[in-house]
Amino acid sequence: MDEITRRHNEKMKRIKAARDEMMKTKTEEKGLIIVHTGAGKGKSSSGFGMIMRCIAHGMPCAVVQFIKGNWQTGEKTFLRDRFAQECRFFVSGEGFTWETQDRARDLAAAQNGWRIAKEQIRDPDIRFVLLDEINIALRYDYLDIDEVVDFLLTQKPPMTHVCLTGRNAKPELIEAADLVTEMALVKHPFRDGIKAQQGVEF
Repeated sequence: MDEITRRHNEKMKRIKAARDEMMKTKTEEKGLIIVHTGAGKGKSSSGFGMIMRCIAHGMPCAVVQFIKGNWQTGEKTFLRDRFAQECRFFVSGEGFTWETQDRARDLAAAQNGWRIAKEQIRDPDIRFVLLDEINIALRYDYLDIDEVVDFLLTQKPPMTHVCLTGRNAKPELIEAADLVTEMALVKHPFRDGIKAQQGVEF
C-alpha cells in the first residue's frame, strides 16, 4: 500500500468513527415542517422529488397546488395518470396572479386550497403533504400567515410531514419550520430570452 492510500484510509477511518459517534445521538423522529424558498429554480422540483420518495416507500401523500392553476405540468400528469391511488393531487389556483387580474378570485382560490390542505394534513392516512407555491399566496396575503403557522404547529399530526414551496417565504414560517432551504439564483436561461422548457420547468 502506498503512502497516499494509507493516509487516505486512515482519514476515512477517523471520519467514519466520528460519524458513527454522532449518529448515536440522532434517535428522534417527527413529522417535519419543510420550507423551500428563494429566487432560484428547484423549489417545486425538490418537493415533488420527496413525493416520489414517499410513493416508493409506500407512504400515502397529497399535493395541493396553489397559484399555478390549470397549467399542464409533467408532475401533475404523471401523478394523476399513474399514481392516483398513492398520491392525491388538488389544484386550487386559477393561474399566476398577473394572469387572472382578479384579486377576489385569487383570494377565493387560495382560501379553498388552504381548506383542502388542512383536510389532507389532518387525514391520518396521509403521511406527507406538499403545499406547492403556497408561499406566493402568503406573500400576497391571500392567506393569513399567523393562521397557517398556528395550524402547522398545533394541529398537524406529530408524524406528518408538510412541505411548503415558493419564493419569499415569510419570516414567521421560516421560524416555525424544522428544515428550510433557500434556492439561490446563480444563472437562468430566462434572462437570455429562453422560455420555460418542457421537462425542466414544467
